[in-house]
Amino acid sequence: MRPVTELGMVTEVSVDEAGTASVELLLTIAGCPAARRIEEDTVAATASADGVTAADVRIGVMTPAERRAFIERVRGDRGARAPQFGPDSLTRVIAVTSGKGGVGKSSITAGLAVSLAEQGLSVGLVDADVFGFSIPGILGLAADGSITQPTRVDDMILPPVAFGVKVISIGMFLGDADPRSTAVSWRGPMLHRTIEQFLRDVWFGDLDVLLLDLPPGTGDIAISVGQLLPQAEVLVVTTPQEAAADVAVRSALVARQTGQTVIGVIENMAGLAQPDGSVLDLFGTGGGALVAERLSDEEHGEVPLLGSVPLSPGFRIGGDTGEPAVLKNPEDPAAAELLRVSRALAQRGRGLAGRSLGIAPR
Repeated sequence: MRPVTELGMVTEVSVDEAGTASVELLLTIAGCPAARRIEEDTVAATASADGVTAADVRIGVMTPAERRAFIERVRGDRGARAPQFGPDSLTRVIAVTSGKGGVGKSSITAGLAVSLAEQGLSVGLVDADVFGFSIPGILGLAADGSITQPTRVDDMILPPVAFGVKVISIGMFLGDADPRSTAVSWRGPMLHRTIEQFLRDVWFGDLDVLLLDLPPGTGDIAISVGQLLPQAEVLVVTTPQEAAADVAVRSALVARQTGQTVIGVIENMAGLAQPDGSVLDLFGTGGGALVAERLSDEEHGEVPLLGSVPLSPGFRIGGDTGEPAVLKNPEDPAAAELLRVSRALAQRGRGLAGRSLGIAPR
């Protein structure tokens, strides 16, 4: 994320003899969804400067010419239709999939995204589960029947930020409709265009990691993501029960058919700790290890079981209230395990091998 001073949003700064700093700040459009946060951050940054006793921030709106200059600064050398996350991108793309719904895949994805951002990485999250979008609610971007909307600047879309993560979801494009009583019902071509637009028109900037929360199963979106992001790595989420393990393997096999690499399995809802120290295995045991074993072979190598996340009321409450437990209560057993998994993922950075650096020797 670049500072507003580099994007042409600050047109005037002055400090009078009494120490009052006056700042003129231009928003991209009238009614910018991020206006309040930008203004509050600007006031806080101005007031914290040495010698400043008060901050006076005046808000204006860019002219069409100023907006075009803003877009050029944001996009840099990339054209309007240049892909952000193609094969030559240095961003690590991780798609999170599951064979069936109800295994907590979205909670795992959101927790990983927030954990990675907390470690200082630049993180983006695409809620690709168009029919069952839930990421905005888990990350506190949905309240009172509405979802925080992105900022549109001509043909560029700037995603809202939650807990340091840049987030986009189809729920943000439903207008004034209440997402709790609105259903998306689209056929394959519309789904493909939606994912394509998220990856093309939504400007995430330079990311270390882009996470995608895929819908369960092996349908249109999984195939589209495989076509658009063949270099993506895939995390498979399952529960301990064998029925979930069977279908989880199928989702990983579809990813492999499109050229993607399965990098690990996360077992969710692994057990519920009891007051006496014992663990109640509500959904059985061994499903995660079973998926990892079935996906490991001579051709693809070993697929590890990266973590086993226990059932936790606190972790569930954090998702319901939009306050991720990995930040609010990192000592929670589920949050602690997810933090451990995220640290292991973060150790494997963006690789340069085989990538074009855009330079030529003299």
